[in-house]
Amino acid sequence: MHKRLIQVLGFLMSSLGWLFVLCTMAMDYWRITQLGGQGGSFIIKVAWYWSNLWKDCFTDSTAVTNCRDFPVLWSVTPFVQAVRGLLMCGLTFGFFAVIFCFIGMECTYIGGAEKTKDKLVLAGAVFHIAGSVADVAAYCLYINRVAKTTFAGSLEPGVLRYDLGTPIFLGLVGCFLILLGALFYGVTVFRVIVPESRVVYAYGGGTYMDPHSRGRTLYTEYYRPSRQYGTYMGSGPSSSSSNSKLSRTINTKISERDAFV
Repeated sequence: MHKRLIQVLGFLMSSLGWLFVLCTMAMDYWRITQLGGQGGSFIIKVAWYWSNLWKDCFTDSTAVTNCRDFPVLWSVTPFVQAVRGLLMCGLTFGFFAVIFCFIGMECTYIGGAEKTKDKLVLAGAVFHIAGSVADVAAYCLYINRVAKTTFAGSLEPGVLRYDLGTPIFLGLVGCFLILLGALFYGVTVFRVIVPESRVVYAYGGGTYMDPHSRGRTLYTEYYRPSRQYGTYMGSGPSSSSSNSKLSRTINTKISERDAFV
């Protein structure tokens, strides 16, 4: 029951994270800057320059917006193209991750045996982590580009200092939710990664396995019974000689008893 609840919680969190990442690709104001609005005159003039992954725009104080769409695919700014590619790779990984985890969840009746379903959940968790890493790399690349112009000592004419917009922070929160959901998935199928092993004791010609042992390594050693039953010397020439001595003692005692009678 706990396994099912944890998997459902992981599915909800990871799905919500991928929804956040998907929404950021269509949102505006990835970076934004403001010109004017500092006062000093009767009429305050304000203008905003902002852009996303698809266009650059200008909005004046009358809320009129003019945009310039980015040109064809092979002439886009390299860092914008890299951010697009990383986000698309992450979304592709996330698509397969959601399918694998949905099929492998305990509350679904598809996917085969329990061991097969656990392997599917494990594969989905790995895809979630890979996709989340790709998305984090994309956001960090964009942040690095904006930070270079923001904290630069001097800029070329026409270059503006931008601030980070809302989509960057929303995307980072989505990546965190994806990683947390993958962690929940991994907890439920931990035994697939580290299977339960048993301790094997070898004694004489047979083998004894302790079902309650939960070690990570499989090792063998000689079985030693409790000392209250004496010491077990093992099989070999000494055991045969001791058996013969025991048989002679028993025969001697029986003969004495018969002679007395």
